[in-house]
Amino acid sequence: MEVLEAIRTRRSIRRYKATPVDDRTIELVLEAARWAPSWANTQCWRFIVVRDSSIKSELASALVDNPATDAIRNAPVVIVACAELEKSGYRGGKPATDKGDYWFMFDVALAMQNLALAAHSLGLGTVHIGGFNAKQAASILKVPPGFCVVSMTPLGYPDQEPEIRPRKELSEIIFQNKYGNR
Repeated sequence: MEVLEAIRTRRSIRRYKATPVDDRTIELVLEAARWAPSWANTQCWRFIVVRDSSIKSELASALVDNPATDAIRNAPVVIVACAELEKSGYRGGKPATDKGDYWFMFDVALAMQNLALAAHSLGLGTVHIGGFNAKQAASILKVPPGFCVVSMTPLGYPDQEPEIRPRKELSEIIFQNKYGNR
């Protein structure tokens, strides 16, 4: 699948078949995540592959009023993305921009988008999840100090075909030289 086709046809999947996802396929989507760009190539991301149903249920309880709660419980796999703190966006042990210790969010998002597009190209579904209690998820997964849970996604074979949702026209979102110049 061409990358532009993958971008246009990927959808958020919240219902999955019970069909297991083999280790090689999981490795392929994690390999795609590994090749994402990051601040100064710091690669602050870490990934936890969760197959255990009791752990998936615990993670689902950390979601905050989220329509993907059942997907976390029922998908064959959940991939949880963590970040090493005070690494991305830092130089000499200090924040290098006015964003402080926030660059890790960009880096993890880039890696997770690579993962989602690779998964889609392999016939798998994902949905980006950020609405959860990160401290609770970190406790469940025994994430050590100095790291935080940033994002998670169920991973599996889709049991739904969501409709294409409308996108704004380029003319609505693009400006020339200065904000507001069309």
